[in-house]
Amino acid sequence: MHLYKTSKGIILQLQDNYFLLKDDWDLLINQQNLYSHLLQLSASAEAMTHEDAANNIKENILPPIGSQEVWAAGVTYLRSRDARMEESEDTGAADCYQRVYEAERPELFFKSLPHRVSGHGQLVNIRKDSKWDVPEPELALYINSLGTIQAYTIGNDMSSRSIEGENPLYLPQAKMYERSAALGPCLLVINEPIAMTTSIAITIHRNGEKMFDDATTLANLKRSLPELAGWLYKEMDFEHGAFLMTGTCVVPPNDFTLQAGDVVNISISGIGTMTNTIALKQ
Repeated sequence: MHLYKTSKGIILQLQDNYFLLKDDWDLLINQQNLYSHLLQLSASAEAMTHEDAANNIKENILPPIGSQEVWAAGVTYLRSRDARMEESEDTGAADCYQRVYEAERPELFFKSLPHRVSGHGQLVNIRKDSKWDVPEPELALYINSLGTIQAYTIGNDMSSRSIEGENPLYLPQAKMYERSAALGPCLLVINEPIAMTTSIAITIHRNGEKMFDDATTLANLKRSLPELAGWLYKEMDFEHGAFLMTGTCVVPPNDFTLQAGDVVNISISGIGTMTNTIALKQ
C-alpha cells in the first residue's frame, strides 16, 4: 500500500482503492505494525474516487514527512566508495573512504530537518559556492520510535562533491543546506522487508536532452537495512521516528555537474518516481 501526504489530508492507496485519512501524520506512521494499522483504518475510512485521489495527489502533494529528522548513510556501495576516493585523491584523504567501507561501524550523518526537505515536484538546490554537484538516488527508510523499519520512500541526497573532495571534514557543508534533501512521492508500506532485487534508477535531463541515466538494485548494498537502522538508534532516541537514506550506487561521471533548470527523476520499483528541478538558492 502507498501513503501520500497532501495539503488536503492523507491519502491511503490500497491496490486500486483510495481512502482519505484525517489522522495526525506523526501519530499515524509511528506504529509498531503500520501495515496492519492502515488495513484496520481502511475499513472505516472515507473512500475516494480514483479521479479525486489522483487530482489531489497531483495538485497538493507534500513530502511524506512530519516532525522526523532525516539522516543518511555513506559509502554503503562499492561505487560510492570509489567515487569518494576519486574526488579526494588530490587531498590525500582517499584512504578514509576505503576504511569506512570495510569497517564494522557505518558512516552515518545528519542530513536535514523536516522544514528543509523538498517533495515530489519541488525544487532542490545546488550551492553557489560549489563547482561539482550531483544528485544521489537512494532508498530511504522510515523507522519508528522503537527502531523498527515500517515504510520506504525515495530519497535524493544532494551532494556538493567539490566541497567534500576538498576535505572530508567539510561533509556537513557538502551535504546539509537549504533544500539539499528530497523525499517522495509517498511511503510504501508492505508486510515484509523490501526485496533486495528492488531497482533504483535515475535520469537527468537538461533542456529536454537526457544527460545521464543509470540504475542499480539493492543487492549491491554492502550492509543490511536493519543493520543501518540499528546503528542509527544505538545511542539515539526519535520521538516520532526518523528517516534514513541508505546510500547510493549510481554516480554520474566525474565530468558532469548539475546546473539550474536540470530535471532529476528518481524511480524505485514498487514506490514510484520522484521528480525535482534543480535551482540555486536565492
